[in-house]
Amino acid sequence: MTLAGGILARPAATVAPLLLGALIGRAGVLLRITEVEAYLGEGVDPGSHAFRGRTRRNASMFGPSGHVYAYFSYGRHVCANVVCSPEGEASAVLLRAGEIVAGLPEARMRRPTSRLDLDLARGPARLTLALGIGLGDDGADLGHAPFELTLPEHPAPFLSGPRTGVGGAGGGAEYPWRFWIPGDATVSTYRRHPKLVAPPERL
Repeated sequence: MTLAGGILARPAATVAPLLLGALIGRAGVLLRITEVEAYLGEGVDPGSHAFRGRTRRNASMFGPSGHVYAYFSYGRHVCANVVCSPEGEASAVLLRAGEIVAGLPEARMRRPTSRLDLDLARGPARLTLALGIGLGDDGADLGHAPFELTLPEHPAPFLSGPRTGVGGAGGGAEYPWRFWIPGDATVSTYRRHPKLVAPPERL
């Protein structure tokens, strides 16, 4: 099965809230997505890796939708994104947090410093560790093994606000492209006042 086209072949800011509640699995661990951030493309989004165009690092962002864009954050942690938009038009949704719904023993082995199960995938670097995602997964198709991605049947209400850790022109209230499930204990802490948004319609 391929996920290119369809729902994911739209800009990341449109796709991002539709991924809330989706299930993503890899290597024996299944996770329910509870928090994401959207990043658009070349010349559009100053906070995006693709803002200045295609590079060796961000090439997967310009690839087909439904694939993985994985990268090193600050040279220490791997973060993972779901690539969106038609091929050649970069945009991606960063997976920020989730709840482990299957494969807890495997997730605990990968995250031995986590004291609570709710913390196993709370934060983008923790999430990739819990799922076993590495740089070698960059460009992988989320519709083929070792990955699986199942979109929710019914979009849920969500909250939105500024993206985390994005400064300069790409930060602040002008880019309210962080989306999360309200009241979910696995969502990371953010102190800005969020705005409640009605669930989007899936086309």
